[in-house]
Amino acid sequence: MTFLEYAPAPESTAILDIKPSYGLFIGGEFVDARGDAFATISPSTEEHITTVGEANADDVDRAVKAARLAYDKTWSKLSGSERGKYLFRIARIIQERSRELAVAETMDNGKPIRETRDVDMPLVAAWFFYYAGWADKLEYAGLGPKPQSLGVAAQIVPWNFPLLMLAWKIAPALAAGNTVVLKPAETTPLTALLFAEICQQAGLPEGVVNIITGAGSTGAALVAHPGINKVAFTGSTPVGRSIAASLAGTDVRATLELGGKGANIVFDDAAIDQAIEGIVSGIFFNQGHVCCAGSRLLVQENIHDDVLHRLQRRLQTLRLGDPLDKNTDLGAVNSKAQLERISALVDAGEAEGATRWSSDCVLPDKGFWFQPTVFTNVHTSHRVAQEEIFGPVLSVMTFRTPEEAIAKANNTPYGLSAGIWTEKASRMLAMANALRAGVIWANTFNKFDPASPFGGYQESGYGREGGRHGLAAYLEASDQKAGGR
Repeated sequence: MTFLEYAPAPESTAILDIKPSYGLFIGGEFVDARGDAFATISPSTEEHITTVGEANADDVDRAVKAARLAYDKTWSKLSGSERGKYLFRIARIIQERSRELAVAETMDNGKPIRETRDVDMPLVAAWFFYYAGWADKLEYAGLGPKPQSLGVAAQIVPWNFPLLMLAWKIAPALAAGNTVVLKPAETTPLTALLFAEICQQAGLPEGVVNIITGAGSTGAALVAHPGINKVAFTGSTPVGRSIAASLAGTDVRATLELGGKGANIVFDDAAIDQAIEGIVSGIFFNQGHVCCAGSRLLVQENIHDDVLHRLQRRLQTLRLGDPLDKNTDLGAVNSKAQLERISALVDAGEAEGATRWSSDCVLPDKGFWFQPTVFTNVHTSHRVAQEEIFGPVLSVMTFRTPEEAIAKANNTPYGLSAGIWTEKASRMLAMANALRAGVIWANTFNKFDPASPFGGYQESGYGREGGRHGLAAYLEASDQKAGGR
């Protein structure tokens, strides 16, 4: 056994009590879906996990009406301090059930248990704790002395961070006094359904949170429902465009957090070993399934060879395999369709002349897997430098001056994230002012805090989640009409 070979350390699944099938969570209880049922599988083994009901238009209508009733009769009537108590209770239950939720997320999503256990679940609880504190302080949200809730929020979350994105959306919505109809991604519905159980456990009033499962047609029916006052969507840019088009000319508020092609910029005065770890975390965390991933690496020309050598050596140490094993660094790609997209874009990168390097890790026989991959000799016109791959693929380019780095970093239709690695604070601030990105990290990457707003520009969407800005997205200024249509 070499120093890179660890004895297996699998996380037990005995803590889970997964039902053979799940319906929809509407009006405080699980009900049968009127659409067809579909299976959710583990992407690491392709084994069946459970069967989930698909909500049709009638189910969507039931959920929206339940949310409206709860808004009119219960939730909007409660004081902020009372709403905060429910959010505190939910946060504590999440902490108590964090190991169970982490295992479920890993099985359903494919990401390593270390990430779900040590990153995702603590952040989920932190989001509910944070907005629980805001619930009785809405007058300090910057919208006047008596801001008003919007009404019923339609929320659609992606498959890369199923429970964390749920927390990002539900926590501020409830704190502001809105009720919710949430649709999780069709490939990762499990933790959202477990969250429905947590709502029951916390004694949340019936209809305040409703969870409907299904595919794109379910989400489209939800967005188009006339009883919706707010849409919050995290997902792909094409779907975001269609949502924006469907809401044009209506009074429905929207927050869209879409794709990204983040630039990670390394200057020659950076702490290189620290930067290498930031680069790895920036693109290989969650198998690259991160909208704000640092998928483009811009390295100052005079240190390119050194950085590339260290990076490749570091990538050879990454352990790919069973996501339930605590030693695993890279888990499985979430679905066969996503794996095919990653493979197609990587093939396109090679065809356009970029040089591909992949680590020597062995891919398991079952499941959906892709090895850590780095492209060099990349031009800004290449597809791997322009399109969101959403996988463990890094495109490396060089620059000589800060001006060139800015020009290359901004040469993208997206504008979600960026990273700057330098010891000079003046350069860091000057770069941050010039970069067209909603989130900029300095000497780190992919770090999140509930008090910090998150969002992008251009094709990365509009609106902010997190912090006071994320709360304000669910409120109407005191001099504006609110509370529904």
